[in-house]
Amino acid sequence: MGRRIVAVILLVLAISIAIVTPVLAFTPIGNNLLSTFAVATPTPTLSPLLLPTPTPPRPVLTVVGQPPTINAKAAYLLDAATGNTLDDFHGEVPLPMASTTKIMTAIIAIQTTDPNVVVTIHQDAIDEVRNNAGSSADLVAGDKLTLKDLLYGLMLPSGDDAAVAIADTVSGSTDKFVNVMNILAYRLHQYQTHYINPDGLTYYSAPNTPIPGHYTTAYDLIRLAQYAMKLPLFAQIVKTGYYNLPATTSHHPYKWVNTNDLLGTHPTEFPTLPGTTGIKTGYTAEAGYCLVFSATHNGHNRVRQNISAGNARNGIIAAARASASNAPCTSAFTPSVVAN
Repeated sequence: MGRRIVAVILLVLAISIAIVTPVLAFTPIGNNLLSTFAVATPTPTLSPLLLPTPTPPRPVLTVVGQPPTINAKAAYLLDAATGNTLDDFHGEVPLPMASTTKIMTAIIAIQTTDPNVVVTIHQDAIDEVRNNAGSSADLVAGDKLTLKDLLYGLMLPSGDDAAVAIADTVSGSTDKFVNVMNILAYRLHQYQTHYINPDGLTYYSAPNTPIPGHYTTAYDLIRLAQYAMKLPLFAQIVKTGYYNLPATTSHHPYKWVNTNDLLGTHPTEFPTLPGTTGIKTGYTAEAGYCLVFSATHNGHNRVRQNISAGNARNGIIAAARASASNAPCTSAFTPSVVAN
């Protein structure tokens, strides 16, 4: 009896739903009832679109007139901000690059090793200078310096001893380090660059017979310099004129002067070039005088590279100054790299 009552109730409910649903859905009475109980839908408010303030385009430097005369086998001048080439003189010709090699040495050390690592100076670093008539940071065998301090000894006085000490610490030997240099050159698309040592010295297989295999182009070197200047520690080091390292129980005192005369380190002979921010000099008998420099003027940074300028050091400095001036361009300064 109870089941029949439940069944009747369910049947009545079903019939009621079947009758009420069309009434609610399709009649004015149903619409009014539904609107009474419906949740109000908010009307969207349109906010004004805020457009970013337009940034004025950076002017692109263009060459006007004749570039300065230089006594070099190759040169390249670049506006670093825009990538615009301002001067290209034999920029794709492979040539020896002397101590501008140390740009790559510094890059690898900075990117792979803690700058606070302590480096012990071994005899092979001292012998590199003595056996190859190299430039020296005057390091003393047995001294212990941080890698950061040693990088100043590498880039300011252009210490070949510092280059070997860094290579030994970073890779275990100069041969292994040079292998890393060549791998990184390839990864950076430096296809016309190759290294046989970390300092740029000329090695000889016999008197007056240089061992081949150490070369770059003005174009490759200027791109490498651009890459290096994006590393804050590198940029800080190469714009430093003087670096004094007081004696400690771990090492002798050291005083290093930057060989880049554009920084004003020899003001009586070469006045400071305003805006100079680096980068590296070099010299060997085979490469001649080399200079990779960067300077900023009127918001533009120029990089210039001169390679193989013979013995005309004064000429290289004069050409760098001319490149940093407004004369050859419609606007001012861009990174300028000079490598010899």
